[in-house]
Amino acid sequence: MSAEPRFDEVIHAPNRLRICSMLSAVSEVEFAALRDALAVSDSVLSKQLKALEDAGYLKVRKSPFEGRTRTWAAFTEAGRAAFASHVAELKRLAEGTLL
Repeated sequence: MSAEPRFDEVIHAPNRLRICSMLSAVSEVEFAALRDALAVSDSVLSKQLKALEDAGYLKVRKSPFEGRTRTWAAFTEAGRAAFASHVAELKRLAEGTLL
């Protein structure tokens, strides 16, 4: 079943859209990998992850590793569905398709 096209302003912000794109291909992504891929500071990434988490689109987990805490982000079911709907809407807009 395809996603119902729906524009999502939370997801649409450029860095959040890129985060969602990365998460759509995997089960979870480590904070440092996201930060490096986006070429942003820790604080910028934290703010973007918080916005997605507050919307219920992702969950963040922390785990100890070699004396440090690593942070991981993963889509929630609602987040994955919202991203699919947003992508469907972008495709619809790009094709000039009327509903």
